[in-house]
Parts: sequence; structure tokens; C-alpha cells
Amino acid sequence: MIDFGGRRILCLGDVMLDRFHYGRIDRISPEAPVPVVRMADSRAMLGGAGNVARNIASLGGEAVLVGVVGQDAAGRELAGLIAGTPGLTDATVASATRPTIAKTRIIAGHQHVVRLDEEVTGPITDADAAAIRARVEALLPGCHALVLSDYAKGLLRADVVRHAIDAARRLGLPVLVDPKRSDFGFYAGATVLTPNLKELRAAAQGPADTEEELAAAARALLGPARADAILVTRSEKGMLLVEAEGGTHTVRAHAKEVFDVSGAGDTVIAVMALAVAAGFPLPRAMRIANAAAGVVVGKLGTATLDMGELTAAMDAETPEPADIAGKIVSSAEQAIPVLDAWRRRGLEIGFTNGCFDILHRGHVTMLQAARAACDRLVVALNTDDSVRRLKGDGRPVNALEDRLAVIAALQSVDLVLAFGEDTPLELITRLQPDVLFKGADYRPEEVVGGDVVQARGGRVALIDLVPGRSTTGIIARSRAGAG
Repeated sequence: MIDFGGRRILCLGDVMLDRFHYGRIDRISPEAPVPVVRMADSRAMLGGAGNVARNIASLGGEAVLVGVVGQDAAGRELAGLIAGTPGLTDATVASATRPTIAKTRIIAGHQHVVRLDEEVTGPITDADAAAIRARVEALLPGCHALVLSDYAKGLLRADVVRHAIDAARRLGLPVLVDPKRSDFGFYAGATVLTPNLKELRAAAQGPADTEEELAAAARALLGPARADAILVTRSEKGMLLVEAEGGTHTVRAHAKEVFDVSGAGDTVIAVMALAVAAGFPLPRAMRIANAAAGVVVGKLGTATLDMGELTAAMDAETPEPADIAGKIVSSAEQAIPVLDAWRRRGLEIGFTNGCFDILHRGHVTMLQAARAACDRLVVALNTDDSVRRLKGDGRPVNALEDRLAVIAALQSVDLVLAFGEDTPLELITRLQPDVLFKGADYRPEEVVGGDVVQARGGRVALIDLVPGRSTTGIIARSRAGAG
């Protein structure tokens, strides 16, 4: 279950006022060869770092917005929007020398006709920078993550960025950056950078066209950035995550219909920050953010979403099989689409394996504990021949068909399949689970496939066994009683 309640995120960056004027075009102006837009509706929204903060608040988190606004009408309008947003704390600095950034978009149908920008993009003054640093110093304690939202409008000077990242790191907080500069070293020490495809290519020192080239370019940039990961947003192609100490992960785009991509990157970094602050691993945080982005691009303007919409987006895939037969698949080929659907919903997938010949309390307890530690549990059973090779003649007691049905009947199990090899290494490599469960009678380095799972950012979890419970023991006692 995803719950961002109580997660407090400090959003530092270029705050702006986004105005949208909607209308329709039905003629060309007689004064010049330009369309005439007949206005029908107008809206004003928080933009830039403000939109990041709005997204955090709309998903049940708390946002502290730190940025610069002007002492002007647009600044007062922006302050009113902040005050009217529950869960959003206004920590902006009113500058005496700088206007409020405002972007006005004229839209006819679903097409942008023109955008008007009112802004000064030079670096903020030393006095404003000092005030920003003071805000960060005072408000960062008590937060769970820091977001830097860089729109290259002058707020994020080198001293402001360095101070903020260093302050967060001293507090042990993750730092997520939506970068604008092509030198990712400018944000050195961040936890995650979230460039879009254009920004990644601008920063890359080599080709970045194919998925393999993109992954290689992102990995090369991790060094200068001293970052834990780079998440590349790729519009209709989805997202690509490269971890410094893990693998490369991809997820396809979630949107079914795109109306407006304005602010989609703000939603991505907002959800990533909430998910990381809530303790989700980066691959899963990416999948949650991807689902969120798929919702907002289906709306007009710099949109947000609520937790109900996010949950619905993640539940929009194929419904979970409810009956026993629906949980059993005959091969990895059949299992992979099911697992892919779970991943697109941001679900963490666990895997365990065994003979499960005669089901006993130890099995049930272990499977319940595994399921409690992940979102979906896949159980792989040795085939009859495989069991015979491992356990000897007379085993299994129960044929594979029966063992599959019994395990599939357990509420703690979501998917069941068989493997014919002596170990499940090949199956684990193909399915790529997030968590590999095994009994605590193993050491982590002894778990088959553990290195495969950990190489792509997953983990190995050992579960305590119920003493004195085993199929071999049950068979021995049965034979002794019969004798």
C-alpha cells in the first residue's frame, strides 16, 4: 500500500505563475495572418517549483516551498494560490529587485497557440541568495527529502545549490534534482537526478540515441554528479533508471491519451521524492512516478493528481486472478507479462522456490512472512523429475499438478509455476524479481540467484523457519508409525 502521509518535502527552485487562457479559433485576423482566439476560460496555477509542491500536497504529503517572488501583482496572486493549497507552506522570499516569473499560455482546443514569458533570468542578488540559504537552514530539519527544481531562472546559483545539498546530506536526507544545466557536476552529491531525454543528451559526452546508449551515457554521468542514480524521462517511451550500485531499469509510458505535457516533469520528481522519503526502493519509486505522470498528461495545464487517481492508475492493469487456475502459469513466458503489469503499477515482486511436497505449517508460515514483505509473491516449484533428483526415489509424494494447486490455493501466493532444473537460477534471471526469499538456514551469499537480484537493485530476505517442521520429517514419522 502506498501512503505518503506525514512525508515533508522541501522544494527549492524557480517558482512561477502559470496562466492558461483557453479558447477556440474560427478565423484569421484581417489585421495580420494570425489566428483569432475567442477566449472561453482562464486559469492560474502554481508553476515550476510551485507545481512540484502542489503535486506533493495533492498526494497527501507536506511541501515547504522556498523560492523568490516579486513584490508585484503576479507575486500577490501567487501568494494567494499558495495560501489556498492545503499541505503547502509558503517560505518564499519577496525580492525588491526582481519580478515574479509568469508564463501565459494561449490554448485553442488542445493546441498551444503562443506562450508569453515575463521573467528575469539572471542570477538572484546576494541579498536574496542569503535569504534563501537562511530559509533552507531553518526549514530543512524536520523534512524527509529535498527537491531542487531548476528552470534556469537564476535562483539556483552555485552557492545556493551547494549549501542546500550539503545541508541535506548533513541531515541524512535524500536530494532529488530536476536539472537544467548540462554540467551535472553542478549538482554533485544529489541522490537522484531526473533529466528528460533532451537534458540527458545535452549532458552526455557521446551518443545517446538507443536505449543501450542512453544507459551508458547516464552511467558515465553518475561519476561527475556523484549521484546514486539518474532517472531519464522519455515521454512516450517511458523512463530509464540507472543506479550507481545497481542495475538499469526501464518502464514504458503509462498514459493512454495525452492532452498536455506541461509540468509532467514536476509530477515525476514530486512523486519520486515522496516515494523515496517513504522508503520505497528507487526502481519501485520510478514505477509509481511513471503511473502518476500518465495521469497528469491526460489533463490540461500544469496538473496534479490525488491518491485516488494514482491508485486507480496503478490498478488499471489486468485484474488479479482470483481462482486457483488463474494463479498457475505453465512457463516463464506466461509469467513475464503478469510481472510486467505488476511492475507498471509500482508493485514490489517477491520470489521463492522449493519442492513443497507435503504442505506443512513451516511452508505456510514462511510464505505468509514473504508475502507480508512484498506486494506480489511468485512461488516456483521443482518438477517431479527435479524433486526426484534432489530427494531420491519415492519423492515427490504429491505430483506436480497437485502441488501447484495446493500452493496456488494459499492467499499469500499470487503466482505459481514450475522449473525443471536443479536450481531456479535461470528462472530468477528471466523473471527478475525485486526480492528473493529463502529460509534463515541459508546465508545470503548461499542463496541461488541472490547475486542476480542484487545486481539490479533488489534484495535477499531470509525468513525464520518453524523448528521441527519438514516434509522429510513428516514422511519419516509416517513410515515409523506404519512399521
